[in-house]
Amino acid sequence: MRFWEDAEKEKTKQEAEETYTSKLFEGVELHQQYDQERFRYSQLPFRSHFWLFMYAGGKWSFIILLPIFLLTSLLGIENATDSAIINYLMHVFDLFPVIMSPWLVFWLIGHIVINHCPRIWFRPPKGPLWELNRRTGLVTIFDYKRHRKEGVIDEFIAPFYEFDAYMITTRDRFGSYYGLLLRHRYEDRQINFHSLLGPDDFKHRPCALWDFLQNYMDVSRPIPDIPLFEAYRHLDPVTEKYDKENGRNPRYWIDMDDDTFKQRVDAMWQRAYAIDTFTRPNLMERYVSYND
Repeated sequence: MRFWEDAEKEKTKQEAEETYTSKLFEGVELHQQYDQERFRYSQLPFRSHFWLFMYAGGKWSFIILLPIFLLTSLLGIENATDSAIINYLMHVFDLFPVIMSPWLVFWLIGHIVINHCPRIWFRPPKGPLWELNRRTGLVTIFDYKRHRKEGVIDEFIAPFYEFDAYMITTRDRFGSYYGLLLRHRYEDRQINFHSLLGPDDFKHRPCALWDFLQNYMDVSRPIPDIPLFEAYRHLDPVTEKYDKENGRNPRYWIDMDDDTFKQRVDAMWQRAYAIDTFTRPNLMERYVSYND
C-alpha cells in the first residue's frame, strides 16, 4: 500500500512538472475492481498463464528435483574411491542433460520472457468472470461461450440471496483439498472460487472466504476491515458512519508498522482457524428443499 501511494505521488509530481512518461500497458483494462461497490474478478488468458506456468513450473521442478537427482546418483557409489567419484561425476554429466536440463530450459525461457519480453506473454483478459455488487445486491456471472464466434459476452444476473455455498472436496494420494463453490439455487449457474483461493487442505479458509463474501454483501454492516478496502471505506455510507462512531484511523493499515501488521495478520489466521461454520444452524432448511 505504501509502495503504490508513493508511486501515485511521484506520478502526480511528474505530471505537474510535465516529465511523466506512461508505463508499458498503463491504462490497459484488466476488468478487475475491488472497492466499496464491486468485487469483480477476472483472469489472464491461457496464453499468459502458459508462460507463467513455464517459469514457475520449470523453476520449482528444477530446484526440487536437483538434490533428488544428485542424491540418487550418489547412492550408486559403493566405495568412495577416486575412481568411484570420477564415475559418479561422469554418470551425473551423462544423465543431467536428459533428466534436468528440460526443467532448467523452461525456467530460463520463462524468466527471460516474463521479465524482459512482456509484449510476448502479457495479454489482458477478455472480460471479468464474475462480480458481486454490494450496492445492488446482485451477482453477475459472465459467460463466454458465444464470444469467439459472435463477440458476445452473456451475463447471468441474480440476487446474492439466491446463491448457496458449497464445500467441494478433491482428493489425491497426499490428502484432501477443499474449495468454495457458490451455486444458484434455481438455475444451473455457479462460481468456482478456486482461482481466487486455491484448493486448501484446511476447511477453515474456504469457510472464512464465505464469511468475507457475506459480510461484504451485507449493506447493514461496514465492509470488511482489510487493507484492500482501506482507500474506499469513506465512500460507503454505512462504513463511513461506523468508522466515525468508533474513531477508526482512516490510515489504520497503511501507517501500520511491519511488526504490528504481522501480528494483525496472525490474529486474522487464528480467527479463521477457530471459525464455527459447521456448527451454525442452516436457516435455509426452513424454506427450501435441496435435491443434490
